[in-house]
Amino acid sequence: MTHKTFVTTFLLLACSLAGWAQRVSVENDTVDAGRTGYRVPVTATFELKNSSSRHINIKDVELGCGCTQADYPRRNIAAGETFTVSLTYDARMLGHFVKQAAVYVSHSKEPLWLTMKGEVMREWVDYAKTYPHHFGQLLTNANAIEFDDVNKGDRPQMDIRLYNNSEKPMSPRLLHLPPYLKAEYAPELLPAWAAGTVRLTLDSEQLHDFGLTQSTVYMAQQLGERVSPETEIPVSVVLLPDMSSYVGSNHDQAPKLYLSADSVELGMVNGKLQKKTTITVGNMGKSVLNISSLQLFTRGVTVTLDKRQLNPMETTTMKLTIDRDVLLSARLKPRVLMITNDPKRPKVAIKINVN
Repeated sequence: MTHKTFVTTFLLLACSLAGWAQRVSVENDTVDAGRTGYRVPVTATFELKNSSSRHINIKDVELGCGCTQADYPRRNIAAGETFTVSLTYDARMLGHFVKQAAVYVSHSKEPLWLTMKGEVMREWVDYAKTYPHHFGQLLTNANAIEFDDVNKGDRPQMDIRLYNNSEKPMSPRLLHLPPYLKAEYAPELLPAWAAGTVRLTLDSEQLHDFGLTQSTVYMAQQLGERVSPETEIPVSVVLLPDMSSYVGSNHDQAPKLYLSADSVELGMVNGKLQKKTTITVGNMGKSVLNISSLQLFTRGVTVTLDKRQLNPMETTTMKLTIDRDVLLSARLKPRVLMITNDPKRPKVAIKINVN
């Protein structure tokens, strides 16, 4: 082998080994799990990515002690796929803790090191009930935003309570706010282990369509954070139509909506999977009933209505079909929204209870 050939071979081998070493990337290899109580297990979740051009698998996760457990994918991980590794500490010792794990990936001799830290306290308040939703170390009392029964011109408000469950200050922000929402934060800088509030104000004049308007915002611990599915918060607003034309004697001549049911039970009913049902929709009034809008709050529901315009004493059929698995993971309550010209029932939300 010539010197030139040897050098070329060595460089190719070095590049190959470097490529294997970079097969997995991690967004944050150290996670602050915050405070917890004595013997109250705490979990840190790490987001990783297969940065290579082929599938990999995790061969092993070595832990520093039996006090920590790891949860990770035990399957092939496709090229470019994002996945998570979780470490759970049993919190059986008081004080600050630092726990590490070595993640060994196929075709790589060197491990990827992950570190979780936090503090175990003797006297500790469990905020799980007050702030049940986690966005990293930012805890909130809500993971969905809903403004119901809004009239044109209204400016309703909603407060979301926040808690900083970490040892560093945060500047919580809702990202990608639609033009009809304004957010105010108190305080602007949320100290460590402190509570705060974000107040949302809806400007209904910015809404252009009656019925349901939906969008998505993202909760960030700091301004400038990247958005992800884990931080998204669905937003729904129901704008009611103007019923001022039905006054006095006109009210007696108005249409009158009839529903055979305003809620349904689907999913596992009496031990059997029930995916479909029907509801009778009718007009018991004295003028034509118009159903101007038929919308869904969540994915996982299919709805059809045979007719949208009903003469007096006429009926039609609404058909509902669900995907149970999708609905069980939905943040918003599954409902079908109807907007009508019945002045007494301009908005009807049919509840779908999924078991």
